[in-house]
Amino acid sequence: MSMISLEQANARLARNQSVLAQTETVKIGQCLGRILAADIVSAINVPPADNSAMDGYALLSEDWQGPDHGLEISQRITAGNPPLPLKKGTAARIFTGAEVPPGADSVVMQEKCRTDGSSVWMSEIREPGGNIRPKGQDICKGATVLRAGHRLRPQDLGLIASLGIAEVDVRARLKVAIVSTGEELVEPGHELKPGQIYNSNRYMLQSLLESWGFAVVDHGITADDPDIISDVMAAASRNADVIMTTGGVSVGEEDHVKAVVESLGFIDLWRVAIKPGKPFAFGEVLGTPFLGLPGNPVSALVTALVIARPFLFACQGAGQQEVVPLKQVALFDKKSSFRQEYLRVRMGSDGAEMFDSQSSGVLYSTSWGDALAVQKPNVDIQHGDIVDVIPFVLFS
Repeated sequence: MSMISLEQANARLARNQSVLAQTETVKIGQCLGRILAADIVSAINVPPADNSAMDGYALLSEDWQGPDHGLEISQRITAGNPPLPLKKGTAARIFTGAEVPPGADSVVMQEKCRTDGSSVWMSEIREPGGNIRPKGQDICKGATVLRAGHRLRPQDLGLIASLGIAEVDVRARLKVAIVSTGEELVEPGHELKPGQIYNSNRYMLQSLLESWGFAVVDHGITADDPDIISDVMAAASRNADVIMTTGGVSVGEEDHVKAVVESLGFIDLWRVAIKPGKPFAFGEVLGTPFLGLPGNPVSALVTALVIARPFLFACQGAGQQEVVPLKQVALFDKKSSFRQEYLRVRMGSDGAEMFDSQSSGVLYSTSWGDALAVQKPNVDIQHGDIVDVIPFVLFS
């Protein structure tokens, strides 16, 4: 199976994606990061009535006869208390957020007023509508404020609450099974023996998936044995919506995952022209989508971010999750290759500097840095060039 470009890989995954998550109704206080399953339509106007934008005095503008003409203060209106109709030729003491009384068309800020307690004098007034927030200024009744597929942020939850909505329909959390393969892997907390390494991918991917709002089904470390891998993959297909593995998809004699997947389903693509991350695989295991990430930790992270992420969000029912790069000045020189490269860089006021080693096994480079610089195939980067840079935070 020949190597394909990142664009071709994502297009092929897009052809095979479908919404796998069911719908559930959840209280808004528990909806942060969840994906809307239905549009949010306002049943009310926000604000529900004209209200004052500041502390001052409400009046009918035509009643103002100049700064030497006082108006009787006929009522006092505070936020949350309905006003009486304004008596003709008078003014009402009003506070920020309070409903403007029927018969008034302007509010004068208190700094432009003087009062003796029973009457008020205004040095100037604004045109009708001045200092008044009109009914429906924020949201009109019947307006669609959020679309299905939107990933809910804190400000969205505030918006939904402002409509009086206490529960919303969201997609159930996509269940992603993660399987770590390799007999060399050891869990943190245990002593390493010769030839062993600690399992970093398990914790990196678990936390990454959970930060995206998915439910992780952890199948731990699986030995390099085709029969054991087959049993674990079959179990993962039964209790998850998507299977994600690390390791075992390269060309070594002990890389059994690819062969097992082909025996239980099929491999649709294998090997992508990116660096790091070439030995990425996609297919199905007993009808369940399969994402095979490389075993090297930086390769696993990069492929999770640039290939797995958009596919998983689509399966969750989310809308477009495009990540738009920033522009930075390159503070380094880098020869190109025929593959698209993702370079670990650190952004600063002068531009982006590159970590010394770009090896796929140097996970420290991802903690040292805060972004990935994109190097197009066959395009050298010289100090001072403008390059596309994707901060890690944009993948969150």
